[in-house]
Amino acid sequence: MKNGKAKTAGTLFLLFLKIGAFTFGGGYAMIPLIERETVEKKQLLQEQELLDVIAIAESTPGPIAVNAATFIGYRCAGFFGAFCATLGVILPSFVVISLLSLVLNAVGGNRWVQYAFRGVRAGVLALLVRALVSMYKKCPKSAFSYAVMGAAFVAVAVVSQFVKLNVIFVLLGCAAAGLVYAYLAQRRVKT
Repeated sequence: MKNGKAKTAGTLFLLFLKIGAFTFGGGYAMIPLIERETVEKKQLLQEQELLDVIAIAESTPGPIAVNAATFIGYRCAGFFGAFCATLGVILPSFVVISLLSLVLNAVGGNRWVQYAFRGVRAGVLALLVRALVSMYKKCPKSAFSYAVMGAAFVAVAVVSQFVKLNVIFVLLGCAAAGLVYAYLAQRRVKT
C-alpha cells in the first residue's frame, strides 16, 4: 500500500472514531457531523458526492453511518480506507454498549437514569431534524422531486399504518421513478 493511502486510511479511522464517539442518536444524527468533517474541514468529498453517498447508504442494508463510513473510506483510500473508516465508526458504539450492558440492569430502573434518557431522546430528535433540513437545502428541487418526496412520505407515514409496507419497496419505487424521469428527460432533449 502506498504511504499516502495508509496516511489517508489512518486519518479516516481517527475522523470516524471521533464521529462515532461524539454523536448520539444513530446514523441520521451523524450526518451533520460527517458533512462538517468530510466536506467542510477535510475536504475529502464535495457536497453532491456526500448526498450521493447518503442516498446509497440509506438504500443499502445496514446502519447508515456504517454504510456511509464504508463508502467514504473506499472512495478516499480503497479497501483499507473502507476498513479503517468502518472500524472507526463502529468501535465507540461497541465499547460503550459493552460497558453499558454490564451496568444497565443495575441502574436501568433508576429514576434519574430514565430522565437522562428522555433528555437524550429529545436531543436526538433535534439532530435528526437538523439533518433533514440540511439535506433538504442541498437537494435539487423540482416539481418531480416534491411529488416523489410527498408520495414516499404518504406511503411511509400513512399507508404503512394500514397495510404492512416494507420501506425497501418505497425506496425501490423512488429509484424507479427517478430512472423513468431521467430517461424521459433524455428522450425529450434528443428530440
